[in-house]
Amino acid sequence: MSKVSMPVPPRQDEFAHDPKGIMKWLWRDYISRYRLVLGLAILLMAIEGSMLGGISYLIKPMFDDVLSAGNRDAIAWVGVGVAAVFTARALAAFGHRVMMVWAGQRISARLQSDMFTHMLTLDSNYFQKTPPGNLIERVRGDTAAVSTIWEVVLAAFARDIVSLIALLAVAVSIDWVWTLIAIAATPILVIPVGFLQRRVRSTSRLSRMVAANISTRLDEAFHGINTIKLTGTEARESARTSTEINAYAKAHLRSNTAQAGIVALIDLIAAFAFFGVLTYGGLQIIAGTKTVGEFMSFFTAMALIFDPLRRLGGVSGALQAAMASLERLRSVFDMAPTILSPARPAPLPANLIEADIVLDNVQFSYGDEKVLNGLSFRATAGETTALVGPSGAGKSTVFNLLTRIVDTGSGEISVGGVLISDLALPDLRSLYSVVSQEALLFDESLRDNVLMGKEGVTDTALNHALKAAHVEDFLGRTVAGLDSPAGPRGSNLSGGQRQRVAIARAILRDAPVLLLDEATSALDTKSERIVQEALDELSQGRTTLVIAHRLATIRKADKIVVMDHGKVVDEGSHDELLDRGGLYADLYRLQFQDT
Repeated sequence: MSKVSMPVPPRQDEFAHDPKGIMKWLWRDYISRYRLVLGLAILLMAIEGSMLGGISYLIKPMFDDVLSAGNRDAIAWVGVGVAAVFTARALAAFGHRVMMVWAGQRISARLQSDMFTHMLTLDSNYFQKTPPGNLIERVRGDTAAVSTIWEVVLAAFARDIVSLIALLAVAVSIDWVWTLIAIAATPILVIPVGFLQRRVRSTSRLSRMVAANISTRLDEAFHGINTIKLTGTEARESARTSTEINAYAKAHLRSNTAQAGIVALIDLIAAFAFFGVLTYGGLQIIAGTKTVGEFMSFFTAMALIFDPLRRLGGVSGALQAAMASLERLRSVFDMAPTILSPARPAPLPANLIEADIVLDNVQFSYGDEKVLNGLSFRATAGETTALVGPSGAGKSTVFNLLTRIVDTGSGEISVGGVLISDLALPDLRSLYSVVSQEALLFDESLRDNVLMGKEGVTDTALNHALKAAHVEDFLGRTVAGLDSPAGPRGSNLSGGQRQRVAIARAILRDAPVLLLDEATSALDTKSERIVQEALDELSQGRTTLVIAHRLATIRKADKIVVMDHGKVVDEGSHDELLDRGGLYADLYRLQFQDT
């Protein structure tokens, strides 16, 4: 049997992903399938960007030929040229924005779906160690942040780089010296912009972490709203949540301040550039070596050139913020489940009705805490075996091991002589119908909660399960019978009603092994008796394991296994254990000493 492995989410300062590698992964698995649409969108972006060069180029004939020279014939072709440029720019901008949003939404949806699907494959220990808000933020928040790459970053690079090239071409064609003066101070941006980009990335990573904390805090508060009200801790919870929200606001502010700093640096360089060109070029115009049209065309090109530069500066910050989310996403995708089906699964035992369940010297620990210490017992096929003992004896752990929610540290568990580790996980888990203390229902109809995706269920079989679990007793009081919504976590039902729905689900599953973990604990005395009779009838001919704290519910069990400190200390029938004395007799007396 495999050793217990508990995957731990990596700390946020331990991301070691290469940015180039992450981008290659994003391209290969998500973006590339839309490359034709993105390619056409990029072409339209290039057209939009190039039109800025056309606008600045037409400024020269507008001033020199029309306004200064008074050439009437030039009015028409200059006017048509300007109109054509703006029309092409409008159509290209509309087309690429629609395409990018279309592709971006599909990429984001696929990324979210893949993330959720991958999370479902991870070991249960991962979900025990990772707050739900963190999980939600990974699926929704981080994937939404990544959409910046194709809706903002990719669009800006494709459009604005072409704009820069077109505008620089116009500027150089007018005067290369003026162009050199304008861009001379640009290299000094490299070091401060690099520093600010790293700052954006680190603060964005922090803001994503804090956002996950907020989601967790809200989930816990809304889930425990009645406890908050009954304990009068509204102010305490409000203060704790406000602290998290303020921390997010500070982290977000630092990230946006760094992004704004990149844009501000570009504006400062623009100020020096315009001063230099105006001083040098103005003297040439006064001297008559350059025309006003040439200067205005150049001035327009340079004025326009700093606009895409500013956007590109802002985009570089947005890219760093998106990379922080990509790192968080990739870290989850890199996690792999440790509890897997074997490469070559063994077939299920031929006759499951005669398949005993055997635990042999099973050891198990949660971290450093020893839970099972050489546990051994046999659950005979077709009989009811009850597990009893004080809290912490390891009873619920047995159920988790049987279903391979966790794996044993050592020892063996077999069904019909086949090790459960040799069975495919779907085959193994198909053996069990489980009803636990916590009857988990989903925010769907009662029908959906009973069926749980099971197809081909006849009305007769469904009605039998509802009747056997006594769900029928309260259906008439619901708003729409089986189509009534259960509410979030089954909040529209009482505890007893939720338990009955869960029992109906187990009855309908009709698996050869029943695992009952205090299955009637939420029922009143009358309902408990009725449902217990239904479970007793259902267990006939099936292997049934029952975890029981209320010993009255397991008097008729074929065998009672008494556990303490992770091992079996006694076993036998109810009467045998009472006659023998020991832990079971002590527990029984404690429960019934006042009766």
